[in-house]
Amino acid sequence: MFRIYADLTKLGIVIFVILAGLAGYAVSYSVEQVFEWSHLLKLIGGLYFLSSGSLVLNQLQELNRDRQMPRTSKRPIATGKIKPMAAAIIMATYILIGSDLLFQTSILAGVLGWLTIILYNLLYVYWWKPQWAFAAVPGAIPGALPATIGVAANSTNILSPDSIYLFLILFLWQMPHFWVLAIRFKDDYMSANIPVLPNTVGIHRTLFHIGLWTFVYVGVAILAPLFVHAAWVYLALVIPISVKIMQEFYRYYKSNGEQRWLAFFLWLNGSVLIFMFIPIFDKWGFLIHNVR
Repeated sequence: MFRIYADLTKLGIVIFVILAGLAGYAVSYSVEQVFEWSHLLKLIGGLYFLSSGSLVLNQLQELNRDRQMPRTSKRPIATGKIKPMAAAIIMATYILIGSDLLFQTSILAGVLGWLTIILYNLLYVYWWKPQWAFAAVPGAIPGALPATIGVAANSTNILSPDSIYLFLILFLWQMPHFWVLAIRFKDDYMSANIPVLPNTVGIHRTLFHIGLWTFVYVGVAILAPLFVHAAWVYLALVIPISVKIMQEFYRYYKSNGEQRWLAFFLWLNGSVLIFMFIPIFDKWGFLIHNVR
């Protein structure tokens, strides 16, 4: 039963959303602020329920497409393990709970939460995704907003350098992340008539775009000191990881997308967590020293 629930709410994605929100919360939290567990828990709960509800809504919206694609045909609603009406009740309940918790955290956090739903469940699902091969680019905006929501929980200055850095890292990472999967499952997308890059411009040009966005993504991570305070953790982790990512991309590119895709994909996914939390380690590292 838990497996069905986890698939319905896409628990792995929800956990990532919460981690992104926590990163934003940590970089925007002032050392002088009085810490309140209730405030942090409302942010976590708000992100959990709102993102879960949004992802359930997405499965309801894409029910017919899911049934046409082998990769998604085993999702709970598509298989009938969860009835659409039951899923709709869960979706509505979760979105209402999540909205309420985020608005309690801050008005701006609640507004950004609803902006995320509008961009993802309306514009992306109904307009960008079915009509545009480059839908991943505007679609990455709602994917990057959880970190901004975390910042908004503590501050109205969501255009601070810290906030912009986190948004850029999350935004830029999503293009190579998605297009690697698009190459891997290009036949699935073709069967559902979704115009992803590999089926529209070909594998070679898709690899070019993956490399371009990966280069910019790694570049922002390397230039992190321009946005955030970065010291020893930056030197010890970001540079070698960035080199490794580009090395794995080169191997992936040389095979014309046929080999090393998983290694490149895993390095991308691991790196985004490290790049997000580097500013946190440097900002709050003094606490570790004080404990010692």
